Amino acid sequence: MRKFLAIAVSASALITFASAGSNADLVKEGEKIFNTKKIGNCLACHAINGKKVNNPGNLGPKLTGLKNWDDKTLYDTVYDIYKARSLKVSAMPAFGADGWLSDHQIKAVVAYLKTID
Repeated sequence: MRKFLAIAVSASALITFASAGSNADLVKEGEKIFNTKKIGNCLACHAINGKKVNNPGNLGPKLTGLKNWDDKTLYDTVYDIYKARSLKVSAMPAFGADGWLSDHQIKAVVAYLKTID
């Protein structure tokens, strides 16, 4: 029984570590998408609280406190801000609905946004 428990604990720790590594990679990917003009280009409109962004725009709000938002709300906002916020007009594109970003890319952006204080 002890041997089984030790194996289970080791496997659980390995899975947790692998998930943390995957999330770190996803955050890095999301940061790249956020800051790359030919991909997400989020920095064209948004400055970020506590993070250095090269020449951020100011058309959109300064992003702050997003680490406290739930993943679904962030995903829905990036995917289609019009539906997520019941808007008729927005300067922000519907990145997913319009096909600019894939599901995986939006999840990466969300992972990055969740690092913003």
